[in-house]
Amino acid sequence: MLISFSSILKMKCDVLTLFPDVLTAYLNESILGRALEKDLLDVNLVNIRDYSSGPHRQVDDYPFGGGAGMVLKPEPVFRAMDALKKDGKPRRVVLLSPQGKAFDQSMAEAYAKEERRFVFICGRYEGIDERVKTLADEEVSIGDFVLTGGELGALVIIDAVTRLLPGVLGDENSIKDESFSWGLLDYPHYTRPREYRGLDVPQVLLSGNHEEIRLWRRREALKKTLEVRPDLINKDGLSDRDKEMLSELSSEEGDQE
Repeated sequence: MLISFSSILKMKCDVLTLFPDVLTAYLNESILGRALEKDLLDVNLVNIRDYSSGPHRQVDDYPFGGGAGMVLKPEPVFRAMDALKKDGKPRRVVLLSPQGKAFDQSMAEAYAKEERRFVFICGRYEGIDERVKTLADEEVSIGDFVLTGGELGALVIIDAVTRLLPGVLGDENSIKDESFSWGLLDYPHYTRPREYRGLDVPQVLLSGNHEEIRLWRRREALKKTLEVRPDLINKDGLSDRDKEMLSELSSEEGDQE
């Protein structure tokens, strides 16, 4: 869904990271790059290492109690946050963490309504000192897997939220039909040529009958969701026609077993 109210002008965030260049390349391309140019996205990359102390600017250390790997130290993260807070602006602080709440489309929509500036804290190494969590309003995960650091998670969230804001996409109506925006996975998409290496575009898409196309797309979305993510299907949110198509698809699936 498109978030369309005047109080939200842009996605504003600070990203605390040890590797700002990892984010720079992605942020400056495609939709996010255009959002930056149009001042609909404001990203301030903060290098955590700039707030480390000592001649070697150390940001990690061995874990108390032993164990493998290194742990990101609390001091540079706290100092970086102290520096950000000097402007007195309210912020919503998000720690990217495998232990966090799973990020999804409904969370992206909620974030798009947030008027406070975001801070995304990206951990690295084996983990981050537990005391850093006292700085965060919430911990968020982008999935049940482990990454090298939180930078990819921050980019995922920034991308998902920014594209919901008015003026970011060339065709704002395209959001309405995307996966998860209507509670189902997306339907198949085709473009020219009509035939390629023996693979044809479904005839219904060439018919010009908008109602038949709409029903075909809805059925295909239900079919894909039933096959891949049946957990997403909420029958209470389906129309009577949806339920009929779902019943037909379930019967077809049973016949193929």
